Amino acid sequence: GGLDSTLALLITARAMAMLDRPMTDIQAVTMPCFGTTQRTKSNAQLLAERIGTSFRTVDIGEAVRVHFRDIGQSMEDLSVTFENGQARERTQVLMDLANQSGGLVIGTGDLSELALGWATYNGDHMSMYGVNASIPKTLVRHLVRYVADEVRERDPQLSAVLLDILDTPVSPELLPPKEGEIAQKTEDLVGPYELHDFLLYYAVRWGFSPRKVFRLALYALGDVYDRQTILKWLHNFYRRFFAQQFKRSCLPDGPKVGSLTLSPRGDWRMPSDAANALWMAELE
Repeated sequence: GGLDSTLALLITARAMAMLDRPMTDIQAVTMPCFGTTQRTKSNAQLLAERIGTSFRTVDIGEAVRVHFRDIGQSMEDLSVTFENGQARERTQVLMDLANQSGGLVIGTGDLSELALGWATYNGDHMSMYGVNASIPKTLVRHLVRYVADEVRERDPQLSAVLLDILDTPVSPELLPPKEGEIAQKTEDLVGPYELHDFLLYYAVRWGFSPRKVFRLALYALGDVYDRQTILKWLHNFYRRFFAQQFKRSCLPDGPKVGSLTLSPRGDWRMPSDAANALWMAELE
């Protein structure tokens, strides 16, 4: 029911159509837990129905509770352990279902999340093939909207669910909802993806210095974000980009779609213990 998993499903469906294989060979799995809202859960089911995939629900709540009891994690402690325990349980379920069926786990994480390290190590960070790995979040939105527009006439229900997914706040949904609504909004925590994707392109694709990236961001997006907001998220971008390289050092395979990828087997070579001191000093 989230944006990235939606694009991953659409890509997989296109691949199956090219191979002339039935859509039922795709196993769509929803794994509700403590943070799942009815909106994303129902969107996931509607999406699978319209595409014609196999669909199953595996409620992981009890398995996660048992795991928390085993390690002494309180259900009232909504820390990173509370969040990551759910993400890793989901990955275990998917991997084991793939073993049962001789299938592949299709990764959902996108380029923007990989740049910021916004993924649970050995959780949603891991798959057997990551189709979104070089697609930034802004392009994920564009592609899903493109499909929604493309199918509007022949499948208005599919178009409607895609548009509702686009309208849903981006969230890992790992914290309990508040009054039935998503409590955890990614862009409130790491910053707007529109801005981060701009920073990523000029900082990594072109290798510009923080000073130049900042100047370009002010010129291009200064009417949307003020100077202090841009500087705040630029600090966060460089801090997270360096600190989270260890997740990118062991990524699953995935295609290079645009002009930039952070795969260790392609464009990007960086030690996991690289220091960001020079970049942060220039930012200061």
